[in-house]
Amino acid sequence: MLTDTIVAVATAIGQSSVGIVRISGPKAFQIAEEIFRSPKNIAFNQFKANTINFGYIVDGDKVIDEVLLSIFKAPKSYTGEDVIEVNCHGGSIPIKKTMELILKKGARLAEPGEFTKRAFLNGRIDLSQAEAIMDLISAKTDLSLNVATSHVLGKLSAKVQEINEIIISALAYIEATIDYPDEVFEEGDTLKIKESLLEGVEKLEKLLTTSKAGKILREGIKTTIVGKPNVGKSSLLNRLLNSQRAIVTDIPGTTRDILEEQISIRGIPMILVDTAGIRETEDVVEKIGVERSKKAIEESDLILFVLDGSRSWDIYDQQILELLQGKNVIVLLNKRDLEQVLTKEEVQNITGYQEVIEISVNEDINLDKLEEGIIKTYELKDLISRSDEVLISNIRHEKSLQDAKINLEDAIKNIENGLPLDIIAIDLRDAWENLGKVTGQTLNKGIIDEIFSRFCLGK
Repeated sequence: MLTDTIVAVATAIGQSSVGIVRISGPKAFQIAEEIFRSPKNIAFNQFKANTINFGYIVDGDKVIDEVLLSIFKAPKSYTGEDVIEVNCHGGSIPIKKTMELILKKGARLAEPGEFTKRAFLNGRIDLSQAEAIMDLISAKTDLSLNVATSHVLGKLSAKVQEINEIIISALAYIEATIDYPDEVFEEGDTLKIKESLLEGVEKLEKLLTTSKAGKILREGIKTTIVGKPNVGKSSLLNRLLNSQRAIVTDIPGTTRDILEEQISIRGIPMILVDTAGIRETEDVVEKIGVERSKKAIEESDLILFVLDGSRSWDIYDQQILELLQGKNVIVLLNKRDLEQVLTKEEVQNITGYQEVIEISVNEDINLDKLEEGIIKTYELKDLISRSDEVLISNIRHEKSLQDAKINLEDAIKNIENGLPLDIIAIDLRDAWENLGKVTGQTLNKGIIDEIFSRFCLGK
């Protein structure tokens, strides 16, 4: 058990109706008893666990604030320790004075993520659940929230545990066979071990196939809108955002820098990047914008290549096309409401891209087809309907699961090649260790500390 008591503000800084100060540790109740006064002079030890109590925060005879005090007794609390939550008025001064008083009474200021870290160290949650709490806080869409919630509820942990049980069972048998070869080993046992390990590999592969969709929901699709000047890039951004975020004029080169905004398309988070029109220019500022546009293309997951259907294909369109090699691209043939000079068939033949959508940003024509195109490009249709299932959204988890899969495959090959059981046992121990990194069971303290340092203060 941790011996010190920590405190932090658990709500956002700034004026609000309520601000919460959270205390956790062995002295939490003692500190609360010293600073909290009931209007009916009820002794603190008379309050029951898991209750909310009205009263005052006092420093001696001086009342600092009128509050609600929540009491959570270990182990039935967020951290697994004794926890007090003081619901103050949300102004900065009441919270500041309450914090100063609690620190004076012997608590110390919590480090970022330390409350959740204590929940992990006290065994209330594992590391994958702890990391999912931060994902839940930062979720930008309903689908992202569903994935984070499934991890918080331990669904990923349960999947990992299923595979771990396969490994432990095989390892236990091998260890017993090594120690007591005449008593344990039976003909056909290695075949049974191999079959169970194949089942483990299959379960890992099933989890790993979700990693692409999982990372999209966690991080979003970085999508860059590109095209020559005056094809409607900024108008498209404004239409998708449903606001006038970018300045739009008929003057070529109006957009000179990158604009970045976040949106949700059918629950899929997207980072939309509007860029300067790519062309040859002598204008120094516009030239910088063009270079930034080219860099944005390199860093993007998806490109929306906007063409003007009322103008012919030209050298600038060709130059942009050459920058898009190897990228996921959706071509948008804009200004469908005007007389068409450039046709969809021409664009498909010139670019080689079959995903060409005829749209009119000004008239709001076919923008729903753009949404369909994005879902189709990333094969996300099934994801939208099953986002409450376990999806691998964390790169650290993906790496550990991939390593465990390689370990099991090595063990299977060694069985097939007739290698000694102690060699196979090494592969299985490595697989167990890599799976343990997902839940934190086998991670060292330094990596655990680094993970929790990314959390916000008070969580």
